[in-house]
Amino acid sequence: MEGFSLIAIAIGLLYLAALACIYRILLTYRTSQGAIAWIIGLLGLPYLTVPLFLLIGRNRFGGYVKARRMGDESLTDLLNRFEQQTTSIPAPGNDRFQDELQVLCKLGRQPFTAGNQCTLLRDGEATFEALFEAMEDARRYILLEFYIVRSDRVGQRIKSILERKLAQGVEVWFLYDDIGSVFLPRRYLREMSQAGARVASFGDGNIRRRRFQINFRNHRKLLVCDGRVGFVGGINLGDEYLGTAMDQDPLRDTHCRIEGPAVSGLQLAWLEDWNWASDELPNLDWSAGEHTPGDQEVLILPTGPADTWETCTLFFLNCINNARSRIWIASPYFVPDFQIMNALQLAALRGVDVRILIPETPDNHLIKLAAYSYLVQASQAGIGIYRYQPGFMHQKVVLVDDRYAAVGTANLDNRSMRLNFEITAINTDRQFVSDVEQMLEEDLKSCRLMTERDYRDRSILFRLTCRAIRLSAPLL
Repeated sequence: MEGFSLIAIAIGLLYLAALACIYRILLTYRTSQGAIAWIIGLLGLPYLTVPLFLLIGRNRFGGYVKARRMGDESLTDLLNRFEQQTTSIPAPGNDRFQDELQVLCKLGRQPFTAGNQCTLLRDGEATFEALFEAMEDARRYILLEFYIVRSDRVGQRIKSILERKLAQGVEVWFLYDDIGSVFLPRRYLREMSQAGARVASFGDGNIRRRRFQINFRNHRKLLVCDGRVGFVGGINLGDEYLGTAMDQDPLRDTHCRIEGPAVSGLQLAWLEDWNWASDELPNLDWSAGEHTPGDQEVLILPTGPADTWETCTLFFLNCINNARSRIWIASPYFVPDFQIMNALQLAALRGVDVRILIPETPDNHLIKLAAYSYLVQASQAGIGIYRYQPGFMHQKVVLVDDRYAAVGTANLDNRSMRLNFEITAINTDRQFVSDVEQMLEEDLKSCRLMTERDYRDRSILFRLTCRAIRLSAPLL
């Protein structure tokens, strides 16, 4: 009888925990699909779903929000001062162009800054060559933030350069994501620390600050040297981008080198993340605005689950809804929610050239299957979905008409829209836009246009599997 009472109490406590989780979902969840899925699981299988929700269920990074609101006054002052900067955004023939870009400034709480020089880095070889050169030229400090860091040849080259710069008196701050870099040996980090680098992970399991929540990942990839030169894009620190990892084809990816005032935007995003991870605010150089090496106008757009709005979702919707002649998007993961898919359909129906570039061979088979389920909707509306054939295409690039282009870390999936910390550089320069156009045209030559038949001609089991996986998109 006593054992029965204990079981009843345990079951009662379990359902109370499930109700507490449901209460949190009803108050905070941003999508009905995700909320309904969790609630059904919590009511039907609470002994499995309660611990799963506690591990991956939250969709607002409350600890980061609290740190941002209650952080050091100097950080708040930097954010406010940079947000208040203004620049004249070109409006070629239509005032809506200016309004469209001003919306992005409000979303990211950063301005378009003039006087930048940006270089498109089309592959891993060009990117690593530029990264190595910038670090070698650093005289004061080096800021790194990468989702994946490996201890392979690229990783060891990075470590060697950083250790040498540390010996020369250059300060190094090294921030990594502990989920993305789960296989990075502790020895690698220990040797970096022993050489004098400040090393921190974005989620280190500090329960006091409620950091341990594997659903939130810092997916950003950026480097800043001396506050003057910065890099952002899709490339992590690993041999796979050179094709030297296990003799595989190199990952097709894109990065961007920035010199000028926009580097302060990268530095601010890095500083917020570092402040969260370490409770430390390094003394950095903020005089990049005094140097104008070029004439390009650039906006740095950080996005993440600590934002007031779904900034990443709104960025894509803004691009798609305001496209007039074309919207080309390259993303390794194509699992759009209904808002994004509806916007793409509407754009295609109004005559916009809509092209989505995705890999033929992704690193996640579930993502590939889910993408098939969108083919009927896409084909009927006139959306072109192109599968890149030679290897894994990992770039995250957006081209809107001939007006602006974006290079960054955000994918067309729920994780980038609502769970990951991402960052994107948006550029209105005609030459930069032309460079992105030429790059994507070359990529399209290596793509296969998918059609409705690629889905309809498959077995009923295949189609049901694709649709079922699509239903789980909020969890992918």
